[in-house]
Amino acid sequence: MPTAPTAPLRSDIQPEAMPVGFLQDSRAWIEVDEGAITRNTRLLRQRIGPNVKLMAVVKANGYGHGDGATAKAARAGGADAFAVASLAEAVGLRHQGLQEPILVLGHLSRSDEVHACLRWHVLPTVSTMDQARLFHTVASRLGACLPVHVNLDTGMARLGVPWQEGAALIQAILRLDGLQVEGVYSHLAAADAVDPSLTKQQQQRFDRVLAALANGQPAGLCRHLANSAATITDSGLHYDMVRVGLALYGHAPAEHLEGILPLQPAMAVRARVTILKTVPAGTGISYDHRYHTKRPSRLAVVAIGYADGVPRLLSSRMGVLHQGQWLPQVGSITMDQLVIDATDHPRLHTGAVVTVLGNDETASISPRQWGQACGTIPWDILCGFSSRLPRLQAVHSAPHGGQPTIS
Repeated sequence: MPTAPTAPLRSDIQPEAMPVGFLQDSRAWIEVDEGAITRNTRLLRQRIGPNVKLMAVVKANGYGHGDGATAKAARAGGADAFAVASLAEAVGLRHQGLQEPILVLGHLSRSDEVHACLRWHVLPTVSTMDQARLFHTVASRLGACLPVHVNLDTGMARLGVPWQEGAALIQAILRLDGLQVEGVYSHLAAADAVDPSLTKQQQQRFDRVLAALANGQPAGLCRHLANSAATITDSGLHYDMVRVGLALYGHAPAEHLEGILPLQPAMAVRARVTILKTVPAGTGISYDHRYHTKRPSRLAVVAIGYADGVPRLLSSRMGVLHQGQWLPQVGSITMDQLVIDATDHPRLHTGAVVTVLGNDETASISPRQWGQACGTIPWDILCGFSSRLPRLQAVHSAPHGGQPTIS
């Protein structure tokens, strides 16, 4: 089969010098307001008081914001420790210069993982006796002492030792050389619900395990139960430390919790208009022609799509902002592009920056709005943006939609 002809490389052509950030912001990007993360952390610190520690949850690349930048911004706001889902995430933070305690919430079960915890001073979670024995064996052979946190399953039916067996597991671990029980925690299943009954039940179970330890409770044991919702709503759930995720990034965990703290969203998603065209009424737009123009229309193609994290389920159910004005999206969202109707916005031009998510002048689009339209939650939206979109530090001196800088 013949191959397509290719043009030879020109060795005599020298690439032009490009300004820093030229490629990063040429198509679409995420702007992260690290100052907002710092301010949100300070607000949460004020909420919990000076005697309670704050663990910033920066798993999943900092909920899509960038884990290292997020962790450093949270540290500047008073975060004492960090939580991640995997050992790789923890080691990645160490490589970025974070020296504070890092707790791995996920389940570790291999000897090389234990070695890595010791090497990088990472706190693993223990949920089973088999896990504890493995940790003990590896640490003892190295003459080391590995601090661990024990996870109690008080109602998630996910990770963690069943709460009825929690005290026995902790007491058994205390008899193993090479392990130190530094913390005990549990995950709340519905702290953002209007009805607090499940949260109260989980708290009672958590307290029963602590009471069962009685005088055998390890000295300096760090107890932590509260997530963002519990941190905001109930000081009785704070214990020795809280684990804050979504609120750190500027979003209340539920609509009825909005406004309790003046949180500032830290993420904005921007993209450029690549082409404008005028089409007659009745024109089918994008794949499958699921939308037809109802009038002669001025359409703009925006260089962002579902491969970047804009859910295809939002097709013809979303819009973008430009200079604070809403422009509806029309037709099927495609892998790399989406189309907006700019008929009523004659100032929009090729190369213009539109806001896909976040603040634009006095208007805004929130991950909760997207989540409600897609039947999902804000966490899912924030974590869904792909690595193809660079995370850039927002510039506060420029208007929304201005040029970002490389973070």
